[in-house]
Order: sequence, then C-alpha cells, then structure tokens
Amino acid sequence: MSVRLLESLATTDALADVFSDAALLSAMLRFEAALARAEARAGVVPASTADAIVAVPLEAFDAAALARASRKSGTIATAFVDALIARVEADAPAAAAFVHWGATSQDVTDTALVLCLARAKDVLAKDHARLVAALRRLSDQHRDTVMLARTLLQPAAPTTFGLKVAGWFGGTSRSYAGLAAAYRDACVTQFGGAAGTLAALGPHGLAVARDLARDLGLALPDAPWHTHRERLAALVASFGVYTGSLAKIARDVTLLMQFEVAEAAEPGGGSSSMPHKRNPAGCAVVLAAATRVPGLVSAFLSGMAQEHERAVGGWHAEATTIAAVVQSCGSALAATADLVETLTVDPDRMRRNLSGTRGVVFAERAMVLLSPALGRQGARRAVGAAIEAASAGGESFVRALTRDAEAAAVLGREAQNLDKPDDYLGSAEAFRRRLLGDEKD
Repeated sequence: MSVRLLESLATTDALADVFSDAALLSAMLRFEAALARAEARAGVVPASTADAIVAVPLEAFDAAALARASRKSGTIATAFVDALIARVEADAPAAAAFVHWGATSQDVTDTALVLCLARAKDVLAKDHARLVAALRRLSDQHRDTVMLARTLLQPAAPTTFGLKVAGWFGGTSRSYAGLAAAYRDACVTQFGGAAGTLAALGPHGLAVARDLARDLGLALPDAPWHTHRERLAALVASFGVYTGSLAKIARDVTLLMQFEVAEAAEPGGGSSSMPHKRNPAGCAVVLAAATRVPGLVSAFLSGMAQEHERAVGGWHAEATTIAAVVQSCGSALAATADLVETLTVDPDRMRRNLSGTRGVVFAERAMVLLSPALGRQGARRAVGAAIEAASAGGESFVRALTRDAEAAAVLGREAQNLDKPDDYLGSAEAFRRRLLGDEKD
C-alpha cells in the first residue's frame, strides 16, 4: 500500500493498508455475505444469495465512483449496496432481491469499520510487544546506571536510567491495557435495520443477529447502537492516552539528546543544510502524532450527542476521525519502538553531568543528616551557605559544608560519602522491579 506524502508521518504502510479503499470494501462485502448466510440459515433468504455475494470480486467496485456517489446519499453504504445489487443481478438475478435484506446503511458501515479496527489491533499488538520488550531490556541493562533526576527541567537528586526506562515501561503498559479493554468493548457488530428493531426479519431478528456476529468473529451487543457511541468514544480516548504515554518517552529522549546534555540518543536524521546535525527524527514522528491526536479525540467526543435513532452528521464524521486516530497512534508506536531498540546511552556522560553540579544535588541528603542535630533552620543555614559557595564555582558542596564546624561535627565520617550518588538512590531499584512486574507485594 502506497502512503501519500502528506500522510507519511501520520501512518505506517501496514495501517494504511488496514484502512485502504480495498480493505474497507472487503469488510463491507464480508458483512453482506455473512448477513446473507445468517439469513439463509434462518430461512429468511435463499441460500444462493450468499454464494452470489461471495462471487463478487472487489474489482467490481469503483472506489472513486462510490466516493462521488456517497456525497449525494450522505453515506458510502448506499452507493456500495446499489453497486452490489447490480453486480449480483447481472450474475444471479434471483438472488439480487435479497441482497442487504433487513439491514440499513449504518449497519454496513459501522460493522465494516469495526472489522478494520480489529485488523488494526493485530498490527498495533506486534509493535507494542516489540516496544515493551525493548524497554525491559534497556531497563535491566541500566539498572545500575546512575544519572541526574530532573524536576522542572532542573537537576534534582540522583536516580538510575533503569528506573527512568521502567517508568516508560509502566506508563505504556498501563495505557495499552486500557486500550485493549476498550478494544474488547468496541469490537461488536452493528445490526438493527431501519429503526433499530430488525422488524423486517419478523421473529428471526435476534437469531440472525447472533449468527451474523458469530460468522464475523465479533461480539454481539445487547441491542443496536446506532446513536450510542460510547464504546467507540472510549476506544478513541484510550488511543489518546496511549499516544500520550508514547510521547512521554519521545519528549524525554529529545531532552536527553540535546548537545548540552548528551546522555542518550536515537539514531536520528540529518539536516538539509547543516551536515553536523543529528536530529531526533523518530521523536519528531511521535510528538507530531501526540500533537494531532488530542484534537481528533475532541472531535469524536463532540459528535456523541446524536439524535433519536439515527443521527444527521454525527456518525458521518466518525470513520475518518477514528482512522486518523488509529493511524497516528500506530505511527507513533512504530517510531517509539524503533527509537528505543536503537537508543544509545552514555553512562559516563551521566556521571559527568552529576559531577558538574559540584554536589549541590545532595543538599536534600545533607538536610536529612543535619536537621536532627542542628534543627531545621540551623541545617538550612549551613546547607544554604554551602550551596552558594559551590554555585560560585570555588569549591564543591561537601567541602564548603564541612568548613562549617557544627555541620562537620554532625556529619563526621558521613561527609566522605555525602556526594556519592550510588549511596543515595533510596528505593529506586525496588520501584524499577515493581514497574517491570518483577516484584509485587
């Protein structure tokens, strides 16, 4: 499947294929054939109807012509069903009268969309599995790699890169679990006929609906959901959350990749004018998706107040919105998996950046040790003076602090290890293992 240039950062080849004209037409044709089989088993239509539909090739449909016709009918289903009936009538005239029996346009389009979504889930699942495997490997590899934590973009206390990566793992794992749950709820058939009652099928409506769902491999909802869109809304919102979790990784990597920080880097891409540059290209793809998706989620939610039993405009807007959300998220997911798999980490630079703070990031540790003896105000005075001296560049924080006689006396031998980052990691490793699921209560 060829991706249009304008969409090159907004989808992948696999997802573009899932939502292609051919894939959508195939899903619609699959719905009509499954419907005819279910109705034939119930004795509602002749058995030959399904055979006649299955015999229709995708090449029988002109996607461009259907697109033009859909602007007049307000839905692609009407033009599609007309073309299907015409083809069946040419090959099996007796079966043509029973094509699309008892169904309505939205039954076809909603179920076809759900079938496309089910295919997309398989694509996403493979890339998610690749991502979490890469995150686990990276976290384990760097469980002892000490670095600066950064709060409000400023140096904080030490942490480990392994814990940072485990945080990425936890965020993506939790949000993907929410996405998977929303997927299970949303992948249901739509079959209600003209007014959501299947009146045209008489006493056979529910039996046909059950058989149709079984044939398509989808769940059967309690009733048709033509104007009740909360399942799809929850799915779209879950895509938004998952995309945001991926963007968290990309944002961190771009910051770690800055020249002034240089602690980690993705392979990146070049510049058209500056040969020395190594741009965070993968991160750009992820963050572009994270910029685009929230607006799409909002657009879907805005259309949920749909009128009575069939809406005007609300559900007509949804398919393109959903396809754009799924493809944008999938593009971000593939790019994130790629960049994590190829991420390079510089533990030495992380140590140097820690040392570059002259030890002031251990001020919290000093306060903890000094406050019981000197009181909070006394400890703050001593620590503040040491921070000021170290920030001026003359000496390290520990040396400045131990020039204070009271502080030096309280610290004693502890002063020797005060600025050792490996000794001030607290529960970092325990949290890392819990995030990875390796350690539970």
